[in-house]
Amino acid sequence: MNVRSYQPAGAEEYVSLADCPAKCEIRCSATSHKKPCNFFCNYCCQRCLCVPSGTEGNKEECPCYNNLKTQEGKPKCP
Repeated sequence: MNVRSYQPAGAEEYVSLADCPAKCEIRCSATSHKKPCNFFCNYCCQRCLCVPSGTEGNKEECPCYNNLKTQEGKPKCP
């Protein structure tokens, strides 16, 4: 049986749940606020199965990741 992994809409740069911590470690490597950055990056990665490349920007690569907002309407994902 050919089973395809779940991939939400907008997850062109698919990341498995097991890869989230490593991808977020890279994403948060340039910040001085590593603990909150890693926490929210992993939260977003687990929801979207996607982490933008680089240490900042490039959020257009992951529309789901880019569209998660706080109650104040600010970006939730680093």
